[in-house]
Amino acid sequence: MTLDRDYDKESMDVQGHEYAYNFDFDIIHPMMIKSFEAFFNKEDLLELGSFKGDFTEKFRKYFNDITCVEASSDAAAEASLKFDGSVNIVNSLFEKVSLPKKYNNIVMTHVLEHIQDPVAVLKRVNDEWLTDDGHFLLACPNANAPSRQIAVKMGLISHNAGVTDAEAEHGHLITYTLDTLERDAVAAGLKVVHRSGVFFKALANFQWDRLLETDIISHEYLDGCYKLGQVYPDLCSTIFIVCKKGKA
Repeated sequence: MTLDRDYDKESMDVQGHEYAYNFDFDIIHPMMIKSFEAFFNKEDLLELGSFKGDFTEKFRKYFNDITCVEASSDAAAEASLKFDGSVNIVNSLFEKVSLPKKYNNIVMTHVLEHIQDPVAVLKRVNDEWLTDDGHFLLACPNANAPSRQIAVKMGLISHNAGVTDAEAEHGHLITYTLDTLERDAVAAGLKVVHRSGVFFKALANFQWDRLLETDIISHEYLDGCYKLGQVYPDLCSTIFIVCKKGKA
């Protein structure tokens, strides 16, 4: 395994594909919080992969003690300026970081697909960082999202779980489905207690960004897509599982 990667470069926009879209910030982030909050425990939070802190900001309503681990030095520096000491930002790799304690809440969103040995990192979550009664919330982009399946039929992607050239430039190594996500969690020793999806999604992110600039999409429609995603998690933009500590 090699960890010799340029995480700053991977977090940059590339031609034809942005690292993060307004759709992520304005729609998916709030809906992930809505999906997660029933599983929040009291006290502290460890966020694995915080980027520049946009999603971190939404956790401050729920937690006073937040630690973030971020591989990109540029993103970590920007997050440190953003929070000015109120959030503990650690610029390190998950494979190498040394953390001082265990946490009651651990969140990893749209990060696992970037990791070269995901089971090894998930094993650290289970064995070293998660408290006995804690919850680990793990979310990834979904290979079976209708927007992605349409792209396959258009010839833009070879198969649902394929990694596009643009995704590879962003450091994506795999595209998960619910079964493969649970497979890796279980292989790491974690106990999966809940599985679901966030937001039924038939359009690509760049298409959503354009639509959200108009009055075509209403809040009621967005809420309908969120609720439909709970009925059909395998057709969501994001899939997630909730885990508890298993045997080390």
